[in-house]
Amino acid sequence: MNALASRRRHPAAIALLLLLGLFVTGGAYAALAPKPAVAAEASSDQIQQGKQLFLQNCATCHGIGALGTDEGPSLAGVGAAAVDFQMGTGRMPMAGPGIQAPRNVPSFDAEKIAAIGAYIQSLAPGPAVPDAKYTSGEGGDPGKGGMIFRTNCSMCHNSAGAGGALTRGKYAPSLHNVDAKYIYEAMLTGPQSMPVFNDMNLSPEAKADVIAYLKTMHEEGNPGGMALGSLGPVSEGLVAWIFGLGILIGAAYWLGQKGA
Repeated sequence: MNALASRRRHPAAIALLLLLGLFVTGGAYAALAPKPAVAAEASSDQIQQGKQLFLQNCATCHGIGALGTDEGPSLAGVGAAAVDFQMGTGRMPMAGPGIQAPRNVPSFDAEKIAAIGAYIQSLAPGPAVPDAKYTSGEGGDPGKGGMIFRTNCSMCHNSAGAGGALTRGKYAPSLHNVDAKYIYEAMLTGPQSMPVFNDMNLSPEAKADVIAYLKTMHEEGNPGGMALGSLGPVSEGLVAWIFGLGILIGAAYWLGQKGA
């Protein structure tokens, strides 16, 4: 017993227990952590093609090695998902400097965008283009997605996903008629003023739930009739004020004419 007790009090025993605890914790984290929704990996030929396209079309603002210049930020670590979102929605390349890059017609086809994304992904680890099973809207839970959206997104995009104004001339864009893949990538990469919802704070399944909610909401339409921009009491009050005041003025004029 004395020998066993002395071994327990040995300084090395504490270090071994700490190492064992770290090993168990790390193993449990690796086993239970959410897996990223990653699509197929790129080939070396695709990366080389992307590099050439980048040098021809993007390096002027983002630098030869994509490390940024005075005209554009560094792209190291943004990942292929950010490239796919920005270029797939036509926000990049920008025609000129501005407060916010608006949605536009894409300048490149999907193959070239994927090649540029593969090149950027090869420079430094970053969010990859998600697997299609998470961006289809199928299998997600609209109820859970609605709770997540109202908690994290509605203050900027409003509860109907119609978008809204932000500070300094910026705005949260409408989510109507937006490809589900780009909604997922926006959550994953946090473009412009949007916060990043990586897979640690919002799992791929939770992102799929948000997409399912938006898809269901847009398919069902507006049960109340005219949406009026889905801006709530602002647009509704404006319509009531204009039409209500117009009716009152018309009635007053009619009564005045009748009394005369």
